[in-house]
Amino acid sequence: MLTKFQPALIVARREIRDQFRDWRIVIPIIVLTLIFPAIMNFTAQRAVAFVGRFGAEVVADRLIPFLLMVVGFFPISISLVIALESFVGEKERRSIEPLLSSPLIDWHLYLGKLLAVMVPPLVASYLGIAVYLYGVITQVGWQPPPQLVVQILVLTFVQALVMVSGAVVISTQATSVRAANLLASFIIIPMAFVIQGESMVMFWAQYNALWWVIFAMVILAGLLVRMGVAHFNREELLGRELDVLDLRWAWRTFARAFRGEAGSVGEWYRREVRSTLARIRLPTVAMVMALLAAVWIGTQQAQVFSLPSELINLDELKIESFANLEGVSLLNPRGVLLVWFHNIRAVSLALLLGLFSFSVFGVLILMLPLALVGYFMGIIAQAGVPPLTFLAAFILPHGILEIPAIVLGGAAILRLGAVMISPSREKTMGEVVLWALADWAKVMVGVVIPLLLAAAALEVFVTPRVAVWLLA
Repeated sequence: MLTKFQPALIVARREIRDQFRDWRIVIPIIVLTLIFPAIMNFTAQRAVAFVGRFGAEVVADRLIPFLLMVVGFFPISISLVIALESFVGEKERRSIEPLLSSPLIDWHLYLGKLLAVMVPPLVASYLGIAVYLYGVITQVGWQPPPQLVVQILVLTFVQALVMVSGAVVISTQATSVRAANLLASFIIIPMAFVIQGESMVMFWAQYNALWWVIFAMVILAGLLVRMGVAHFNREELLGRELDVLDLRWAWRTFARAFRGEAGSVGEWYRREVRSTLARIRLPTVAMVMALLAAVWIGTQQAQVFSLPSELINLDELKIESFANLEGVSLLNPRGVLLVWFHNIRAVSLALLLGLFSFSVFGVLILMLPLALVGYFMGIIAQAGVPPLTFLAAFILPHGILEIPAIVLGGAAILRLGAVMISPSREKTMGEVVLWALADWAKVMVGVVIPLLLAAAALEVFVTPRVAVWLLA
């Protein structure tokens, strides 16, 4: 195994040696390793002294772990800058041709660059964490839980891997360092949201939740590395000089993939839609399992966040109860269009988020309604109503059409994420995404949108009457 990865290690060793010759990389790493942890130690001391005067020691206990996470994160931010210019920077400096002309396999070059831009900042990050921990232990007297230290170390590693792998993918697809820096916002903005979520976990001291964050980051890092290896091509990297946004080409490619070889609407349904549904069979199974898991999660949360029984009164349930929800009248054709538009908007939002997360966030958006169904099913069960009765009253009348529509829409989004990380030598990355979007559009236009329209009509005109009949 070591012999197999030896060429990648040779590339990594060459890159690391070149990095330590550049003072613009070495000086920021030294500053963030030694000076920044000292500043955080000073901050922790002043915070502990300040809150101690008001008897709020718990604030310091929550602030110090947060500063520990920040100390570990800032040095690895240097890796983003290095990774963004790993390929495209050498291309601009005309120093990448000898490397790409070497008898190395593409994935050797890719993994070698990945290791090279990740190792120095990660080592600096761990040294900074050690300096900070030594300071708070000796000067503040705070003893970190061993589990928290392990979580911070692992979280720092996976965050570095996510940022580096994403930046290297951008560097292989961009044609200039300026373009790579502009595209870096697709890494910086999501990571900022992740840091905000982790800070909330820190301040609530729910450290067990960090394992779920680590698990999600590991999956995302694996997908990014897989995507980079799949779409790295040295010939295309050398041959591409300028990227031009050709909307006409994109529309022609999308339209050709959407229309296929069909000559009529009936033939389009028989050939194109049918073949697309066959291609998403495996994602459909995965989507069904995800929705079942969402229902189970919702029922479990009903036991944690229960409602008082006096708030659940089904004795006065009437048809008029559904006529005016939040000032919107639903029991009319306008209500059908409102529900239909809401469902289409939810599926479209899932697609938009799925494009930037390899379908992960898109699937989570579609799981949320089923999680709410599971939650209310558990709440109603606590009031003495059997879960099956609740499902038959509120879900099944329109769910027999809406749930299959959600499953098929989610399966098309899952397939979109899958093809983005799959190797394709015949098509460029842009073509792969456009063909996958065309498959999603076929499923939406041909199956999901009509099902959602019929489900909206059932939800407005049938579900309220069935609910009153079964539960009132």
